[in-house]
Amino acid sequence: MTKRRVVITGLGAVSPYGVGVKNFWDNLVAGKSGIRTIQGLDLEKHVVKIAGQVPNFNPEDYMEPKEAKKMDRFIQFAMVAADEAIKDAKLSEVTDVDPYKIGVIVSSAAGGFRTFEENHIRILEKGPNKCSPFTIPMMIVNMASGRISMKYGYKGINKVVVSACATGTHSIGDSFRAIQYGDAEIMIAGGAEATVCDVGIGAFSSARTLSRRNDDPARASRPYDRDRDGFVMSEGAGVLVLEEYEHAKARNAHIYAEIVGYGQSADAYDVVAPAPDGAGAVKAMEFALSDAGMKPTDVKYINTHGTSTGLGDVAESLAVEHVFGNKHENPNLLVSSTKSMHGHMLGATGAIECIACVKAINNNIVPPTINLENQDEKVADLDYVPNKARKTDVHIALSNSFGFGGQNASIIVKEI
Repeated sequence: MTKRRVVITGLGAVSPYGVGVKNFWDNLVAGKSGIRTIQGLDLEKHVVKIAGQVPNFNPEDYMEPKEAKKMDRFIQFAMVAADEAIKDAKLSEVTDVDPYKIGVIVSSAAGGFRTFEENHIRILEKGPNKCSPFTIPMMIVNMASGRISMKYGYKGINKVVVSACATGTHSIGDSFRAIQYGDAEIMIAGGAEATVCDVGIGAFSSARTLSRRNDDPARASRPYDRDRDGFVMSEGAGVLVLEEYEHAKARNAHIYAEIVGYGQSADAYDVVAPAPDGAGAVKAMEFALSDAGMKPTDVKYINTHGTSTGLGDVAESLAVEHVFGNKHENPNLLVSSTKSMHGHMLGATGAIECIACVKAINNNIVPPTINLENQDEKVADLDYVPNKARKTDVHIALSNSFGFGGQNASIIVKEI
């Protein structure tokens, strides 16, 4: 069977810069951090006091108040990002596709942390019968996909992928496969997360994975820098519209880029730490290249997972060097971690970073790794695009996402 071509025809984002892809991209190019002191929590109780929160987000600006109250914050983010992507792709004009051929995979790593937390407090204070009747449909991870399908009448594939920080990339990759093999004509794909709450911040802080640079939030996320001390939690959503190429062309859709390769692997090593040699990451990238029928030198930009953790940054950089060579062997390869600016959005991060890759291709600009002041001598010798965006011909970009549990995903997009 000949695999069908898959293109991207719509983009939507909710990020620590606010709502909208333009807002997100403009801030990345400017090298601006979206990390701030946390609002809305009693910070006296927390060791970690910084995060990337969506500023001034009022769900009632985007949906009916009655509906907003029935959705956890992660679902609200997903709905807003999906609406932007669907409008961007002009899917309201698509009338010739069987609704069973339009699917949704918009996932989350954690789901409704806030809803769980709020209702647990209610149980402790008032008893189990005082839970909200909407607790379960607000909390469960699949409900972002479910809600999107209900709003727009999409009756095709509807599921989620839960693979920790690889969730968003796996969601896009599985959607890509569904179209390639004819199970769908159009897929709404991405991820959403809203874990900036007492449980989210407290649990990750206890695991000692979060930065504690509370006095300087904008400089807290610093991938590949020797002074990094952990990642910065963020929230938001990224959603893409994927479409079979001939169908998109026939309706004269705007095509942002083509997805050409998808690779997956597992470290089978540790529940939190990556394999030190980056072997699983190597395989995910190699599988993506093989799927795309490309050589390592074809890729011009890699948006790394680059979380700003001690072990993760080293392992991934060594994996990139193994597959692509260092900056002396492959001087045309640029590598950056946009998490230095928007923080780590967990299940949404792969989707938002795929959008960054698409925009890099469209604009021939590679966003920087900010706060990279003193490169750690343990990381590979790569060009991390420190502190300032760089103009260059991108053409082809790869995005990496690696999750707790050793679950790895890489995806390749190219200009068309």
